Amino acid sequence: MTASGDHASVRYLVEDVQAAIDFYTTHLGFTVGVSAAPAFAEVFRGPLRLLLSGPASSGARATPEGFAVPGRNRIHLIVDDLDAEIARLQAAGLPFQSDVVAGPGGRQILLTDPAGNLIELFAPALATTAQPGT
Repeated sequence: MTASGDHASVRYLVEDVQAAIDFYTTHLGFTVGVSAAPAFAEVFRGPLRLLLSGPASSGARATPEGFAVPGRNRIHLIVDDLDAEIARLQAAGLPFQSDVVAGPGGRQILLTDPAGNLIELFAPALATTAQPGT
């Protein structure tokens, strides 16, 4: 098997590649790698390589029946300040698909890209270590 380099890749099927590029670069801090819009583009954020496959791309071919489980898979982006990110994205007119959910590991909220693909914004819980005598 060939090594994938320094990036983990995820493919999202989108109806409009340019709209997806604009969404990810404008709102979520991704940068464009290769763009062959309207068929395909890749955008990067840290070690994540997000493949945006439009209807004309080979990656947009139908998944065989029985394999797709809609609504569960998503990319997971860690943010420093979840409340600030929510306020910034709401000010940009982006709708969220859930309320903030809190758990022992942190807090999260879901939004979708223009094609309906899920994105989880996640703020990890702050780790606190008790100091001796405190």
